[in-house]
Amino acid sequence: MNDLTPCCQEDQVHQDAVDLVRKDLPPDEDLYDLAELFKMFGDSTRVKILCALTRSELCVCDIARLLSVSQSAVSHQLRVLKNGKLVKYRREGKTVYYSLDDDHVREILRLGLEHVGE
Repeated sequence: MNDLTPCCQEDQVHQDAVDLVRKDLPPDEDLYDLAELFKMFGDSTRVKILCALTRSELCVCDIARLLSVSQSAVSHQLRVLKNGKLVKYRREGKTVYYSLDDDHVREILRLGLEHVGE
């Protein structure tokens, strides 16, 4: 069995298709930002935190207990997610609650889980 990715047997460029796609590609800066967004999903702890936050807003202590990791590890991951605009927080007295930044994050997770489940 050949493990190589199948390639064309002739070196023939379909210029009409290339031109059509090139015209509709997003700007490089947008593609870079999209790649950075997807990097946020490249760590299983961050993905677990995001999945947990689809169910309820939680504080760092809650998330640490839920995932059986240290509060400092959770805080670090939440900082990354906050900088990536995937989570937001609110203060209530001495407690800081985290939640998903918007419904787009929930939809990205839903579609990703649907895809891996196929």
